[in-house]
Amino acid sequence: MASPAPPAPVMDTVLVTVSLLDVWIHDVGTHHPRELACALLATSALVLRRRLPLPTFLLTLPTALFTDAVFATLVALYTLASRTHHRVLLAVCAVGFAVCDLTWWSWPSPEFADLSDRQALIPVSYSLAQATAPLFLGQLVQARRELSLRLVEVSEAREHERLLLAQGVLARERAQLAREMHDAVSHQVSLIAVRAGALQVGSRDPEAKEAAATIRLLSVQTLDELRHMVGILRASGSRPTELTPQPSLADLDRLVTGSGIETDLRTELPADLPPPVQRAVYRTVQEALTNIRKHAPGATATIRIRHQDGTVRATVTNTAPGRPALSLPGAHHGLIGLRQRAELLGGTVTSGHLGNGGYELRLELPVNGTH
Repeated sequence: MASPAPPAPVMDTVLVTVSLLDVWIHDVGTHHPRELACALLATSALVLRRRLPLPTFLLTLPTALFTDAVFATLVALYTLASRTHHRVLLAVCAVGFAVCDLTWWSWPSPEFADLSDRQALIPVSYSLAQATAPLFLGQLVQARRELSLRLVEVSEAREHERLLLAQGVLARERAQLAREMHDAVSHQVSLIAVRAGALQVGSRDPEAKEAAATIRLLSVQTLDELRHMVGILRASGSRPTELTPQPSLADLDRLVTGSGIETDLRTELPADLPPPVQRAVYRTVQEALTNIRKHAPGATATIRIRHQDGTVRATVTNTAPGRPALSLPGAHHGLIGLRQRAELLGGTVTSGHLGNGGYELRLELPVNGTH
């Protein structure tokens, strides 16, 4: 891993200091103040090299023409080469520096003009090498910087591709789950609804007809919720699908009526409770009634829901079962889900057996600050 580059102000300060040291070493300006002025102008121009690379190089060029303190000019040429793709411009600047450097070496009679003299090729080769070195180094740094950017783009593209692949796998799993729910569960619940409807029509016993009607109603409601969940699962990859319509406290009466359980429901709640709180209360009552039907058949239920001191308290209590419970499958996830929902809203869910053989489920949710 490459070490981080020093801050720009620190690097500029170092380069200006080295350039001044270069002027001092070459004893510039001892006999001609013009040379010192050119050297100091070149040194001062280095502070502009990042924002104005080409003007900076032009300001440093006179010091290569009149002095041998060319450090500032080489730095400016390197900066220009690392920040531009214009190859012709770079070639012209390199040739310009070489000509200025050769002119200083052989001034006032430029010996490099006589190409027949082999000795004259030595300063020409030296000046050209001195000009091309920062040129190639700047181009190399520029290529490395662009390559780093490309590698970052490639990494981001691969990460995006990985996310798309994961989403595709999730979409296929959700589609498969939707098919299984539709083919298996929907078929069985539909059969229950059909058989209940037949029993309701063919039975002469009023209690049996009422029970069949309740079973048929619950089956139809279950099918509606199942179809909605299947639609949500199949909507993977599209825009987010809301779980609508969501139940609220206005649906409690219908829930209790359709439960088939003798229930005493009393609510003392304001009408402007937040929707998450209303859904939590509804799901708690729904789960409690489901558990009563499964584990305490023949029991009666009492539901008390009230709002006091910024807290909603819901209590569902049932008596001891009136007949043996049927052995029904269950994953025991209902109460766990209720506790998790309550914790997300800052509340609690507690439950336990009563001394008379009954069972109690309590929900407490804070209303203030719940959205």
